[in-house]
Order: sequence, then C-alpha cells, then structure tokens
Amino acid sequence: MNTLRDDAVGRDTPGPASTRIDVLRAAMVDELRRMGAIVTERVADAVLAVPRHVFAPVGEPAERVYAPTTAIVTKRNGQGAAISSLSEAHIQATMLEQARIEPGMRVLEIGTGGYNASLIAELVGESGQVTSVDIDSDIVSSARGCLAEAGYERVRVVLADAEHGVPDRAPFDRVIVTAGAWDIPPAWIAQLTDRGRIVLPLRLRGLTRSVAFERDGDHLVSLSYRLCGFVPMQGAGAHVERTVPLDGNEVGIRVDGAHELDTDALRESLFGPRVERWSGVVFDQVDGMDFFVATTSPGFGLLTATSAAIKRGLVGPSAIRGVPTIVRGAGFAYRMKRPIEGTDDFETGVLAHGPNAEDLARELVDLLRVWDRDHRHGAGARIEVHPAATPAAGLGDGLVVDKIHTRIVISWP
Repeated sequence: MNTLRDDAVGRDTPGPASTRIDVLRAAMVDELRRMGAIVTERVADAVLAVPRHVFAPVGEPAERVYAPTTAIVTKRNGQGAAISSLSEAHIQATMLEQARIEPGMRVLEIGTGGYNASLIAELVGESGQVTSVDIDSDIVSSARGCLAEAGYERVRVVLADAEHGVPDRAPFDRVIVTAGAWDIPPAWIAQLTDRGRIVLPLRLRGLTRSVAFERDGDHLVSLSYRLCGFVPMQGAGAHVERTVPLDGNEVGIRVDGAHELDTDALRESLFGPRVERWSGVVFDQVDGMDFFVATTSPGFGLLTATSAAIKRGLVGPSAIRGVPTIVRGAGFAYRMKRPIEGTDDFETGVLAHGPNAEDLARELVDLLRVWDRDHRHGAGARIEVHPAATPAAGLGDGLVVDKIHTRIVISWP
C-alpha cells in the first residue's frame, strides 16, 4: 500500500504524515473562511472531517490537494479534455453553503467523485440519505472504492445517465449538480420536493454561475448565484457551444443556442474601422458587470482571440479569455479598460466594429453605466426556470433564454 511522502498523497497516511494532513486540512478551512466560501460551522466541520486526499490521484502533492482554489483532473477523454476532476474546495464549500443542507435530508448529487458526496454525508448525518449518480463506469468504480476507504459506505453511487435522475431514491430535499449544466432536465425538478433546493453550475449565454434555486410548483426561482467553473455535462445533457470564426482560428465569436450570425459581414467588420468610447465606470467587479451585459442584451456572444491576434491589433486584450460582446447585424462591441491617471484603478471602455459601431458602442456604454448606477451594489439578478411549453404570457418580464427543456427568464429588479 502507498504511504504519504513529504510532497505527495497516498492512500495510507500513518504517523507524522497523518498529522501533516490534518494541519493542511485545517489551514484549508481557515483560508476558505477568509475567502467567504465557508460561512457556517456545519460546513466547516464537514470539510474538517473528510480526508480530501483519499479522493485525489495517488502521488498528487498534498499541498495541491488541500489548496482551496486548485482543481485536480482525475480523468481525461481521448482528446485530452478533462471530463472528471476533484473540484476546487472553495467552489464545493460555496455550493454546500448555497444548498443549506440539514440533518436527515435526502440529497442527490449529479456527477460523482466521492469527496463532495462525503461532505454531504457529514451534513445529512446518519439519519439522512445521499445518492450520487454518474454516467462513467470508471468514475463510479473509483468513487465507490474511495468512499469505502474514507468510511462513507452509506453513500449510494449509481451508474446511470443523470439526465433521468434516480427515481427509485426520490424525492430529494436537495439536488447538487457537479458538472456544467446547459439545461435542467424535467426529472431533476420532478424528483425535488416542493420548496426543495437545487444547486447547479448553470451555463447561461456562455457564462457559468452556481445558482441555488428553490422549487415553486412547476418552476424554479433563484435564491443566490456565484461565479464558478466545472467540467461539462456528459450524456444526454451534453451541449457544445458554437464558435463562429472571423479570422481562421485566431478570432471568433462563441454563441449559445440557435443565435445565427452574419459571418461574412462580421469578418469584414473585424478588419475595418472601429469606434472607441469610454464610460467613466471603474473597472472592477467584472464578473457582475459581465453577467449583467450577458443577460440584458438580446444579441450576445463571447469574443475570443489568440494572443497572436491581439498582438496584431485585430482586437483588444480583453478577448484573450473570452469577453461578453453585443452582436447585431454586421457589427459587434465589447468592453476594454485603460488606467485612470494618478490612481491604481482602471476605466471601463468599449471597442466597436462595423457599420453600426457608433450605435453599438453607445448601447454598451449605456448598459455599463446602468449596471454601475443601479446594480453594482444591488441584490443581483432574479433567475426563473420554467417548463419549455410555458407561454410568453406566463413568464413575466426579463430576458428569455430558451433551452430544450426549459425557458429561463433573467430580470434585474
């Protein structure tokens, strides 16, 4: 059997190594508190109780395993893309806080690995029930073994496509999804108790947020949302976003759903004149700013570019990671920043391309100012999830994003 070396984790941690692991785990909890990921004693106690290293690949450095913001890939597909991971501890803790799990609850975890299910088991206690489902037989087998080794045999791990939930273990008081979800299948809502909560990394217009929803009859209403990132869903719930190329593989616009773009016109605009405008809005809280733009503008995509394209001056530096972009007709506009003289701050600006560049730049600048004035310090968006057959009259005000199973309405009260 492997033993814990000075710099790596194994499956057996006797003596001084075990003490060292305890120190690392306690330090991780302290840091998660400082970050605001852990806010309750119950979640802190759960994270302190579960040996995270048991669920990491053998030989993984202990400092990485217990680093709050490090995700560890546990399986890749044939193309080298990560399809399973030991998620970042701060995201797991955040989602557990969002879920508000109480002793005796019945909880379904979608996407397994073992560690998060162990944390849930600590929270529900001996009187509760934890079910974890995954489509991958290797991951299921590994999770079962790790759970047994860590002492959490009471967690039931099911091999199945999570699209259908686990009906023979329903109903559930809580559903926690640990893979990026583009849509919410009807089974997840149907198997949730009324006023039960589902917490999931929801993909909306190219951006992912961990959203805590409460069930209200046939629909869901958001309670909170947080920035997050997860490996994508597999099986029937898998979804691939399209990237429309504007300059080979150098520059493109990633679009969600059925949004069709005038590729030839946009490509011509990329190489044509552009308009630069400044908003007077301080460039910070960018995640909130981007989410507001993404969920208020009808024509939307994510502009992406390589470092080579940015060096050539085709687009601004903000496109390197994908920047929220208003797209309309032959034009597009996206945010950028510049230093504010005499301070450490930056100002948010807009760069727009195309024959309608002036209009798009003005529109995006106005959106940035509205966010700054009305929502920078506000409660955020309200997100509702309704069945796909819901008529427009039953949706209320807000931007409607149509998926396969649902109609999602985002409003900013």
